Amino acid sequence: MSFDSTIQAKAVSITRLSYEMTASSGSGHPTTCASLAHIVSVLMYQHMRYEPVNPSHPSSDRLVLSEGHAVPIVYAACADLGIHIGKDKTNLRAMTRDDAMTLREIDSVVDGHPNPAEGFPFFDTATGSLGQGLSHAAGLAVAAKIDGLDKRIFCIIGDGESREGQIWEAVDFIKDHALNAVCTIFNCNAYGQADKVSDQQSADTTVKKLQAAGYTVLAIDGHSPSAIQDALSQHAQAQFDPKAAPLAIVAKTQKGWGSASQQGQGHHGKPAVGDELKTAIEELETTGRSLGATADTPLKIGMMSPKKPERTQPQPVMSFNEAMQQFGLGDALTKGKYATRRAYGVALRALGLANQNVVSLDADVSNSTFADMFANDESLAERFIECRIAEQNMFSVAAGLSAGGKIPFASTFAKFVVRGYDQIEMAVNSGANIKVVGSHAGISLAADGPSQMSLPDIAWFRSFATMQRQNGTPGFYVLQPSDAYQAYALTLAMAEYDGPCYMRTLRPDTEFLYGENDTFTLGGHEVLTEGRDLLLVASGYMVHEANKALDDLDAQGIDATLVDLYSLPFDAEALLDLANENNGMILTLEDNYGGGIGSAVADAVAEDGGGFTVHQLHVKNLPKSGRSTDDVMNYCGVSAKHIVEKAMAMLELSAT
Repeated sequence: MSFDSTIQAKAVSITRLSYEMTASSGSGHPTTCASLAHIVSVLMYQHMRYEPVNPSHPSSDRLVLSEGHAVPIVYAACADLGIHIGKDKTNLRAMTRDDAMTLREIDSVVDGHPNPAEGFPFFDTATGSLGQGLSHAAGLAVAAKIDGLDKRIFCIIGDGESREGQIWEAVDFIKDHALNAVCTIFNCNAYGQADKVSDQQSADTTVKKLQAAGYTVLAIDGHSPSAIQDALSQHAQAQFDPKAAPLAIVAKTQKGWGSASQQGQGHHGKPAVGDELKTAIEELETTGRSLGATADTPLKIGMMSPKKPERTQPQPVMSFNEAMQQFGLGDALTKGKYATRRAYGVALRALGLANQNVVSLDADVSNSTFADMFANDESLAERFIECRIAEQNMFSVAAGLSAGGKIPFASTFAKFVVRGYDQIEMAVNSGANIKVVGSHAGISLAADGPSQMSLPDIAWFRSFATMQRQNGTPGFYVLQPSDAYQAYALTLAMAEYDGPCYMRTLRPDTEFLYGENDTFTLGGHEVLTEGRDLLLVASGYMVHEANKALDDLDAQGIDATLVDLYSLPFDAEALLDLANENNGMILTLEDNYGGGIGSAVADAVAEDGGGFTVHQLHVKNLPKSGRSTDDVMNYCGVSAKHIVEKAMAMLELSAT
């Protein structure tokens, strides 16, 4: 009897099932699965601490498969162990071999990758887009650290995907924050999709990179059960040593292990079928016999910590005026203007004081986004996570924090948010409850020029506002507050809403348009003036430009309605009712490139099919820096003067 022979038997068994399920489904990556057979067997049958009947328990160890296409090997183990699956905790059931054989039909799989949003509780984040898993693992570890839980987070990374820069952003982040609960495992099987991996991603070079980053690195044979178990045990011991460095395991493995006909180049992502499948399985069984693979030693899943995170009910959040007074900012109220980015900082701090699950992340610009109001409060400091200049890692860490039960607010300049589009999309696919806040939005920051201006962001986020998640809510709410009261209220609304939100905040101080008694909701809008000739639809800074234009329009005999469309999606029926009251004439105003609110309004008009006329005023040329916001607004053709000119042209009027 031996541990090694039993793990060898498990490795053969789940590898065989991986071949069979990928053949049955007609797609998948069985050779990658085979390279991970022993690592997954030691992890899931012996080392990890979790309850198979309740794998999503908040105290259980977690497995993040960054190398997401290898998911059949994990599903094979789940089927063998009878791990419970299901969308609803009330109807969980044990996964079976039949479930595994319908790989592409399992609700929890999207293109062969784990998708936690669809009901597979053993995984926490979707990782089909390679290079993001270690950041997700780091986020889970931060959440566990905040909650005082000793659970371990295992992350398996492919050697090919380690070329991605985000992997090394996460490596630095884990070292910065002493997240020793993360066990980073590199699966070095030497082959990618099109060719062998670069020497820069070889096991030996990866070891040197990790050592240079300050890690303790264990280089092992990834098909030796004892070596895997010893390495994992070393990680378990080092996790609680405050002087220990983070530990990483670099495992040399063989792609297509156990089946000679499936090894070498040309087998990536190609299930073996027919005679090839028969041969691969015969070779695998022969390999097992040669290794003495016999399940003759009991394996036991470890007991997880009985500790659960303490959850207290959120307290009521103070009003904007109360928060300003309490935080020593009352003088700003008397001035009548305040930047929306500053109001976001006030709201974030107030939320943190009221709700222990609110967490703030920032990318080295917290004194500009004003997330530092949260960070500088001693009672909140442990829930502020400095991510430095690594936005992609930050957004994926936020997804991990969400999976760990937190409400993460991730802020940076809106221009830099675009670096994380892929990471944000994967967070949506994971069902993550993330809040993204981009400051210095649009062209109103003036002097810093186009390299610092966010211009296509609204169009991208708006695309997610056009789709729905499983629960029928939008993929994203896109919010553009125009004043401090609105920014404060919408930040609170984001925290209350269980789903992704993106809020744009402004650099310049803007006049107060609203007050304590005004309410704002996701999906809402505000009518600031009512007219009969033309409907102006604006958001953010452009609401103030529209306000400037109203007097001039009135002087030209134009009676305009102004709507602050601060949210996408919006109530299309209500907006078009307003348009009907204004001769069906709509002029949309935005200080970004097209594809934003103007396109959203145009889509609503097209779907309605009524007799509306829509004109869009947005930035159509490359901006440049200017001495003032007015300079840039004029240069880009979206100033109050341009609004008046466009309105008159629409109504076929000439200046008087």
